[in-house]
Amino acid sequence: MNEALPDVPEVRVVGLPQLTSGFDLVERLDLPMHLKVHGPLDPMGGEQLAQLAERVNLRGRGGAGFPFHKKLRSVAEAAIKRGVRPVVVVNGSEDEPACRKDTVLINRAPHLILDGALLCAEAMGARTLVIGVTRESTQRSMEAALAERGLSNGRRSALRARVQRNPVRMVTGAAASLIRSIDGGPAVPPGRKISASKSGVGGAPTLLSNAETFAQLAIAARIGPERYGNTGLYDEPGTVMLTVSGAVARPMVIEVPTGVPMRYVLQLAGAPPALQGVLTGGYHGKWIDAATVDEAIVSRNSLDAVGGSLGAGAILPIGQETCPLGESLRVAQWLAQESAGQCGPCYLGLPAAARGLEDILNGGGPAALEAVRQVARNVKRRGACSHPDGSAMFLESTVAAFTDDLAAHVLGNGCGRPVRGVLPLFEGGAGPTGVPGGGSAGDDGPSRQKIYVDWTLCRGHGLCADILPEVFQLGADGFPTVAQAQVPRYAEAKALRAVRRCPALALRVEEDLRAQTPPRNNLPVLSPGRGRRALGR
Repeated sequence: MNEALPDVPEVRVVGLPQLTSGFDLVERLDLPMHLKVHGPLDPMGGEQLAQLAERVNLRGRGGAGFPFHKKLRSVAEAAIKRGVRPVVVVNGSEDEPACRKDTVLINRAPHLILDGALLCAEAMGARTLVIGVTRESTQRSMEAALAERGLSNGRRSALRARVQRNPVRMVTGAAASLIRSIDGGPAVPPGRKISASKSGVGGAPTLLSNAETFAQLAIAARIGPERYGNTGLYDEPGTVMLTVSGAVARPMVIEVPTGVPMRYVLQLAGAPPALQGVLTGGYHGKWIDAATVDEAIVSRNSLDAVGGSLGAGAILPIGQETCPLGESLRVAQWLAQESAGQCGPCYLGLPAAARGLEDILNGGGPAALEAVRQVARNVKRRGACSHPDGSAMFLESTVAAFTDDLAAHVLGNGCGRPVRGVLPLFEGGAGPTGVPGGGSAGDDGPSRQKIYVDWTLCRGHGLCADILPEVFQLGADGFPTVAQAQVPRYAEAKALRAVRRCPALALRVEEDLRAQTPPRNNLPVLSPGRGRRALGR
């Protein structure tokens, strides 16, 4: 069984280091050592900074790969148009079991990340900087880095800077979840999709990007676009931080120039020469088969061209000795557990997809395969965040990549290989305890309460979606898109508030007798009909 990765695994570099400069000297670059290694950094104007990001083709390194110069200009234009100061947010929420590159940077080179963030803040006139993290080690390192620079969250500070610690959950890494938590809400996506560049923290235009992205910007600003472009590919210059784990002898984080063959990276980590496939981009990524591995190079465009994904920079090979569908089932079950529990296609669809994959492994035949494909299609583009989309992409890639094994399970008696657990998960196969909003582990998941909409009374006021976005979203007609839904435990109090405040008295809460969890006392059990009017006063 593959053990969980430590926060800071072994770090290697191919070629000359950029982001990892100084790692051979000290475990963590404090401010004096950071300045010795990298030197001072001069401020830049907003358009000058945007042009730099455009010339080096800097894209977000958190998975989506959005061009940074477009985001920078969008935030600046929105701030000028509205006459408000923007906010800068560093997303260091790395909550996937197979990803450690941002955690390594925050723990070992926090000032490089702050350099890029402060460049942007000064260029745009921002007065607020927030660094989102989820691990104790990253919180300690970044708080120490802010103190070393004399930055604080004091009201009289020219720049108010602080660290926002959220629970370790897959969905807390979503930009909308981080923004919502900074504003004091739970670290789950809201029901409405709003561009952070236009309305983010406190409603202000917000420049939010991944920790490595800001570090790459700091490197480019120091050495200039010409020197930056001398490393890597001409259309994707610079280096990439990768986390390599899975069936390898030495799990590691490695900095490599773009254009390095994927096979070479795998050899450095001690992957077996005979592979079944490689999961690229992490658990929201895609599989490439063994034959394709020899064609692939480390670049966003190359991996896209061969059916893979750079994504969050996680590379996970698996060898011939394990069942690839069984390994993928463990990940699919973990992805289902990581749902925020607020969108039906996610908290119902992802467990259904995992059960379908399990049915395939248990000899469910072609019907089980078609069921998995159908569920994966149905969950896409229907959630409040990208979690169902990324999970569906992983499932579709799994059934497409391992056709021989799929045939053995669907049409025969299985592949005959065991499941060794080579793909890293958190201890016990689930995420560390911690729930949206910082509650205890006992507050996670669904409760024994269900909330219902009485359509004979509902008038489409929409207040339920404002109070309880974990459950309710409004359709194009302005009415809720669900008639009934399970209430997450952490949202029970808000469900009661939604019932009380509904102007049309169209909501009620009842006990779900089929639920397996013990009843809780902080949300009353209401009898049908009678409780709705009583709570609506």
